[in-house]
Amino acid sequence: MAAVAARLRGAPPDDRPPVEARLHRPGASFVTLETDGRLRGCIGSLLPVRPLYLDVARNARRATTDPRLPPVTRADWPGLAVSVSVLTDPAPLPVRELAGLVAALRPGLDGLILTDGRRRATFLPAVWRKLADPDQFVRALLAKGGWPDGAWPDGMRAARYTSEEFTDAPPREDIG
Repeated sequence: MAAVAARLRGAPPDDRPPVEARLHRPGASFVTLETDGRLRGCIGSLLPVRPLYLDVARNARRATTDPRLPPVTRADWPGLAVSVSVLTDPAPLPVRELAGLVAALRPGLDGLILTDGRRRATFLPAVWRKLADPDQFVRALLAKGGWPDGAWPDGMRAARYTSEEFTDAPPREDIG
């Protein structure tokens, strides 16, 4: 949350190391910004490549200017929900077709990564709140990734992960 507020104020990021040891270990995270249930930004990392505290701060700053959406502004801050999802390492799913993937999913628990070598798309476990049916979940992810008509191309690979989610919900004071 502090990284988002700093970005909106135009202040430099505070990358001082936190006390908690867990945050110093490599971690993967996504930061999701929403206003009144509408997505304002969602940026993240699927693999742990930097200390978790730096990954979260980086993704928080980048989520304010998600290229798919209008930038988040200072005026948005009082109504902005900030969620951080800390991901487990992805585990491959040994499936070869759409029906097998749908059957293997654990609704409400699994995040999903699909890749065919050229494209990659993911849905966080939180997406189950909006797409509770496994078939709809997978088909929406295929559409997000640009695969035509929910097609399952040759060489498609799937992996699942779980996440721990932390949310700071509005309302809050203006950041000035």
